[in-house]
Amino acid sequence: MKLASYSYQNKPSFGLVTDHGIIDIPKRLGDSYLDLRSYLASSNYAEADKWLAQGTVDYSLEEITFLPVIPNPDKIFCIGLNYDEHRIEANRDKSANPTVFFRVANSQIGHLAPMLLPKESKNLDFEGEIAVIIGRKGRRIAEEDAYNYVAGYACYNDGSIRDWQNHTHQWGPGKNFEGTGAFGPWMVTRDEISDGEILTLETRLNGEVMQHATTDMLLFPIPTLISYVSSFTTLEPGDIIVTGTPGGIGMKRNPPVYMKAGDVVEIEVSRVGVLRNTIVAE
Repeated sequence: MKLASYSYQNKPSFGLVTDHGIIDIPKRLGDSYLDLRSYLASSNYAEADKWLAQGTVDYSLEEITFLPVIPNPDKIFCIGLNYDEHRIEANRDKSANPTVFFRVANSQIGHLAPMLLPKESKNLDFEGEIAVIIGRKGRRIAEEDAYNYVAGYACYNDGSIRDWQNHTHQWGPGKNFEGTGAFGPWMVTRDEISDGEILTLETRLNGEVMQHATTDMLLFPIPTLISYVSSFTTLEPGDIIVTGTPGGIGMKRNPPVYMKAGDVVEIEVSRVGVLRNTIVAE
């Protein structure tokens, strides 16, 4: 099933996404669950199939405004240099362990929301990625058990302000400008995608393919990332692991290609969907 966070008439909610619209979960379960994060923590999916079979939706997709899949995650882990082509274009040596940096929640936007080109820079770059949403609390998770902690998958655009990213060896500022991390349009639950299934990731800018890769090209696959991150911190339901971007980023093209106002960027992940955002000057 597909689960999304959204607002309707400025009131945030979450629900099931169908071909005909949105099934609002709080309307059916009351206020027991305040957000999608708390719903994932409950693992209370028993009635979802019944609601889907009934086919009654509460809102059309045109009536709602998509929010980031998890608007209020406890933690957002981003993985750098996790495709060899990108590692090579970035001129970085291979490492024995994943490169991990962090995003803050208020840097995120949802599907169809404007991605902001900030006043401080013109170097807004795209990074198409696959996001893993955690569904169970866990610490020191073994790789062979890692998929049991996955709630689902979504598209992610780790929009990067490159000059700020490269101010120092610490990437944080360039990865956390408000309105630059797109996350959506929804999450597809783990039961819809086989554990270890090869997924295709593609980034398009104004219809032109800029990045294309498959998950068998990951240097550190999903179970390794879950195990590694959970070694130093407890994973909570709703935490996000953004698994890395392939080669083809705008900064490393000749000449460089940065996103400008009016551009449309799309991230497509097979079996998940298409995340689409338009660039707007702040």
